[in-house]
Amino acid sequence: MTTHSTKKLHGDLPSASSKTALADRKELAAVAFERTRMPMVVTDARKPDLPIVLANKSFLDLTGYAADEVVGRNCRFLQRPATSPIAVAEIRASIAEERDVSVEILNYKKSGEPFWNRLHLSPIHGDDGRILYFFGSQIDMTEYRRVEALEASEHRLLMEVDHRSKNVLAIVDSIVRLSNADDAALYAAAIQHRVQALARAHNLLAERGWSNISVEELVRLQVTPFAATRVALNGPDIRLPATVVQPVALVLHELAVNAARHGALAKPLGKLSIDWAPGQSDDGFRLRWKEVGSGPPPKSTKRGFGTVIVGAMVEKQLKGQFEKTWLDDGLLIEIEVPATGSRPV
Repeated sequence: MTTHSTKKLHGDLPSASSKTALADRKELAAVAFERTRMPMVVTDARKPDLPIVLANKSFLDLTGYAADEVVGRNCRFLQRPATSPIAVAEIRASIAEERDVSVEILNYKKSGEPFWNRLHLSPIHGDDGRILYFFGSQIDMTEYRRVEALEASEHRLLMEVDHRSKNVLAIVDSIVRLSNADDAALYAAAIQHRVQALARAHNLLAERGWSNISVEELVRLQVTPFAATRVALNGPDIRLPATVVQPVALVLHELAVNAARHGALAKPLGKLSIDWAPGQSDDGFRLRWKEVGSGPPPKSTKRGFGTVIVGAMVEKQLKGQFEKTWLDDGLLIEIEVPATGSRPV
C-alpha cells in the first residue's frame, strides 16, 4: 500500500492569527475546509490522472454526487460534450505548467443540470519544490450570468451605437457565419470564446484611449492563457492602429486555440515561437508563427474552421496574405498585413 509522507508539506501560515489559533491551525484549517460554503476539492498530483482525494460538503451539495462517487475520480466527470474545449485546454495548460488559473467553464451536476463554474486551480508544492496536490475552488456563476445577461440586454437598449461598431459587427458577422454549426452547444461555445477574444482587445483599446497597440502586447494578451511558459516572442516595437487590433486579436486567438487543442501546445514537449517584423517598405507587419513538437503533418489537408476564420480575417478583413506550411514535426504560419500606421517606433 502506497503512503504519502506529510513531512514534506507545510501549509501556508495564516495572514492574521493569535498564538492559540496558530497552534491549532491544522485542525482549524480542516474545519474551515469542510464548513465553508465554497465548494472545494484537492487532487493528488503524484497519481495518474489527478484523482480527487478531498472534497468538502459544499462540493457534494453543488454537484449532487455522493462522497464515494467523487473520491478517486478526475474532475472531468463534471464535463459533457457542450463543455468548451477551449476552457479545458486552458486548464490542462495550467496543470502542465504547475501554475494558478481561473477559468469559467460549463459543468454538469449528477442530475444533468448544467451550471457555470468559476474554477480556480492552484498547485501545492512540497518543501522540496515538487508538486504534491492541486487545490480547486468553485463558484456557481449560473445566477450571476442570468442577471448579468438581463442587465446587459437593458444596457444595450439604452446605449447609443458607438461609431466604431461597424468594424466590430463585421467581425462578429464573420464569426457567426464561419463557425462550425454542426453541434449547437459547441457552436455557441466557439462563438462565445471568439467574441470574448474580441472583448479583451476592445477592453485594451478602451484602457489606452483607442490609441495604437503594440504587436507584442496583443500577442501576449491572446496567447498567454494557453502558453505561459512554452512560447518565445521576438520582434521590434510595432504599433497597430485601433482599426486592425480586433481582427488581429481574433487571428491570434484562433491560432492559439488550435495549437492548444491540436498542435504543439497539446503535446508535453511542444513549443511555440512567434516573430514579427515590419512589412515590405515598412508598410504594415509580417508575423511568423512556428510550432515545433506537434508530430507529423495530418493526412487530411482540409482546412479546419479555425484556419478558415484566420484566412478570412487576414485576406478579407485586413487585405493581407496568409500561408500555412506543414513541417516534419510542426507547423509554420506566415501572415503579412498591410496596415496604415503599423510601423516600428
